[in-house]
Amino acid sequence: MNTLQKALIALSVGSLLSVSAQAAVNYAGQPYVGVKAGKFMVDTDDLDNPTAYGVYAGYNFDSNFGAEVEYVGSSSTDIDTGTNLVKAEYDLKTYGAYGTYRYQFPNTSLYAKGKLGFAKTEINVSANNVLGYVGSDSDSDSGVAGGIGLGYNFNPNMSVEAEYDYVAEDVSLLTVGAHFKF
Repeated sequence: MNTLQKALIALSVGSLLSVSAQAAVNYAGQPYVGVKAGKFMVDTDDLDNPTAYGVYAGYNFDSNFGAEVEYVGSSSTDIDTGTNLVKAEYDLKTYGAYGTYRYQFPNTSLYAKGKLGFAKTEINVSANNVLGYVGSDSDSDSGVAGGIGLGYNFNPNMSVEAEYDYVAEDVSLLTVGAHFKF
């Protein structure tokens, strides 16, 4: 190899390295935290859909890909027992970890979001009757979970999102949330 070829190769490699370094400086990742509220949607006739509230945190590795964890709980909701002799109620909790993808619509502040990961959903049931007997039970289910949504960036640090999530068999979640990016 002659000196000119070596110089061209060195110049090419140096240029590629400086472009990669510049890209890393332009996007070094972005953590965020947020809150959300909405409704659990339980696919059974006997249970009303409880109000949901939660917190979440995430990290955007670049402008499209990220990771997110969340906790969403519910209010206690009455169960229709068919009689006034027994009162019963239940609540739901879900914990999830997801990979996320965001698509920024060109020339707008609107984006679409998809997420896929794993979630654990817990249900706690308590009941009492007119004789004073109190009973309770709980169950949990873990598995693949995911969701889709739309978001809007008010500025580089503040966004709102509306999401539909599948969290377990017979349980989905519809929420609106807001998060702050650091």
